Amino acid sequence: MDVKSLLEACRSELRLMLQCLRQTVEMESPSSSKPGVDCLARFIAEECRQRAGKAHLLKHPVAGCAVAAEFWAGERGQKPILLLGHLDTVWEMGTLAQMPFRVRGERAFGPGILDMKSGIVIGLWAIRALQALRISPSGPIRFFLNSDEEVSSVAFRKEILAEAGAARAVLVLEPAAAGGALKTERKGVGEFKISVHGRSAHAGVNPGAGVNAIRELTRQLWRVEAMARPRQGLTINVGRIEGGTRSNVVPERATAWIDVRIPRLRDRAEIERQVHRLKPYHPEARLEIEGGINRPPMERKMAAALFRKARVLGRAMGMELSEASTGGGSDGNFTAALGIPTLDGLGAVGDGAHARHEHILIPELPRRAALLAALMATL
Repeated sequence: MDVKSLLEACRSELRLMLQCLRQTVEMESPSSSKPGVDCLARFIAEECRQRAGKAHLLKHPVAGCAVAAEFWAGERGQKPILLLGHLDTVWEMGTLAQMPFRVRGERAFGPGILDMKSGIVIGLWAIRALQALRISPSGPIRFFLNSDEEVSSVAFRKEILAEAGAARAVLVLEPAAAGGALKTERKGVGEFKISVHGRSAHAGVNPGAGVNAIRELTRQLWRVEAMARPRQGLTINVGRIEGGTRSNVVPERATAWIDVRIPRLRDRAEIERQVHRLKPYHPEARLEIEGGINRPPMERKMAAALFRKARVLGRAMGMELSEASTGGGSDGNFTAALGIPTLDGLGAVGDGAHARHEHILIPELPRRAALLAALMATL
């Protein structure tokens, strides 16, 4: 296959890619806004239909709609390849007024532009390039866009697992790592909530009658932080604490929320066991412990062969691809844990995901679309 022709086809469409990207960025779609996500879902479903895709919306009573589409439905030689992404962003409604879509030189800025509306556009134009050159993959291409990835992928997790379970490979359209690296490893992600129930009392008149929940929680958090093994990649962060009412009242309640990242699947059972087995120091305090690992890790062995393939194709286009590991999670964590070959970071190149300077590098859009198209055509 002439991969350079794919690259030229994508480059010739850059103006249209950027126009579509602007439209998606200006459709604000925070996870918390069902109307916003639904609006973007309808737009993307129609874009899929314009590319001869069979697209439909998956509805949910609380979360926004997901999009499921299929291309080359008549190609039954093999199981489908799954393109995986998400519609939602971390930016709340109204952010666009402070962070409008704008182009500065070779960079385009805007809320959600890197994570990951540009990845959706790359997926759409990779499909368009294959169609323009009359290149058919050896099986169907499935395109699934989740609606609540930024808040743990609860609404459509079963559907994601079902799509992945039927696929021969998963290509995740999350943004690339620094320098355009593809993501071959992701840590597993978990959250624990530890609540302490003590007993209130007057801090001046009768402090001994109380059971200080904040003191108990503080001692427990020392225990939890000691469970970290940063050299092995297992990290723990106490990110939020609430407790007490007034300085002159012995606090009867205190709560902490704890982020945990694990590098290997086997770490899951151990860290969950350790946290849930915590016992109170004070005999009259009571602990309530919730949570666990909600995204398994994506281990490199599930991406290695796909990365080697992508690197060969990239070199044919003049791209020298590298690989990276990241502490952030994606829906690719779920698909890799099923044993399905999964390669992540095939979306845009840029910087500032979840930050005010979020942006993409415009010249990389057609290069990433061409790379994705070549992967779909040759797997």
